[in-house]
Amino acid sequence: MTPAPKTPRRHRRAWFGYRARAMAALGVEMMIYDKPKLAGTLVGVVFAVVLSLQQLSILFGLLDKNTMFVDHAGADVWITPAGTEQLQPGAPLSDAVLMRARTTPGVAIAEPLVYSGAVIKTPMGASEPVTLVGTAAPMRLGGPWAMVAGDPDVLAHPDTVIFEDAERNKLGALNLGSRRELNGRLVSVGGFTWGLMPFGPPYAFGDIELVRELVRVPANQHTFVLVRVDAGEDPDEVAARLGAALPETKVMTRAQFHDSIVGRLIADQLGVSFGTSTAFGLLVGFAIVALSMFSSVLDHIREFGTLKAIGCTNFDLTKLLLAQSIGYAVFGSLLGMALVTGMSEGIRSPQLVPIIVPELYLLAPAAMILLCMFASGLALLRVRGMVFR
Repeated sequence: MTPAPKTPRRHRRAWFGYRARAMAALGVEMMIYDKPKLAGTLVGVVFAVVLSLQQLSILFGLLDKNTMFVDHAGADVWITPAGTEQLQPGAPLSDAVLMRARTTPGVAIAEPLVYSGAVIKTPMGASEPVTLVGTAAPMRLGGPWAMVAGDPDVLAHPDTVIFEDAERNKLGALNLGSRRELNGRLVSVGGFTWGLMPFGPPYAFGDIELVRELVRVPANQHTFVLVRVDAGEDPDEVAARLGAALPETKVMTRAQFHDSIVGRLIADQLGVSFGTSTAFGLLVGFAIVALSMFSSVLDHIREFGTLKAIGCTNFDLTKLLLAQSIGYAVFGSLLGMALVTGMSEGIRSPQLVPIIVPELYLLAPAAMILLCMFASGLALLRVRGMVFR
């Protein structure tokens, strides 16, 4: 007896692709036809995307507020007191540290920075804190930046300080040329920055010699030393040389200092709070999606039974549900990301600028696809004994 000829492999692949496309198209049609279930499932996906992305964008915005000084100071390498993890004063650095930094191979510029708290007195007699930053001419490593009025060169004028624009009213209706008492000394307002507000008091900038007098730091002491490397030099290599030459200090590249601040903030303050909120959003969204998909499967028991009767396999029905899952995830993610983008723009302020990093626009749909596929898998297992036998 002659055996039946085998179907060519390319024909089997074509037939498999046709069945997959047919089941996917049927799944999408069923999804669109059942509009109440479509709306309910999309609400779950949109809720999960909005809450999780909103929490993450606020987290990234808060982290940026606390790393912006390191990111915008213009230094490739930071020389800080031993044990430094956050941007805060420690044991002062001496002139000897500054001189050794300037003579280290690969260092183009090394400038001192004074960083300290100060108090400004308003015309009404109130006292408001600021974070006072003293920078050295001519490079002014450490700021100011994001100027909205005035020019950084104004710091060369005697007794002149640049303040944060968002705090003008709080600091007593400041204007260019206003005179205020800062740590007991009258200073002039020479300009304004925008958005330079970390967790603590807003930044104010002055010439390093003026700031030394205001916060009583001796001329031979500094809070940090900021380094810019020669063209073509690797900051990591220069940082290693500086670390060897200055073992009593902690030397970090800009990226290392940035990561140190982020790591400490997440470990100490922000990680648990925002991680819990994000997980809660995903959990609630998953619950809504799972319930909607399970209800949809139950509502279509007869249709699934009919599909089985005409020859569809369990794998075919699985492809149908997976197509629905991907459809819900993609459409819901697009709606959610559009809402989050609008909301982030709406709450943008000098105190907080939510940041949606580009990677989130890729990760959100991928996470929602996994979430919806898992939810459809649970629905598939629940009704397996009813239909898929």
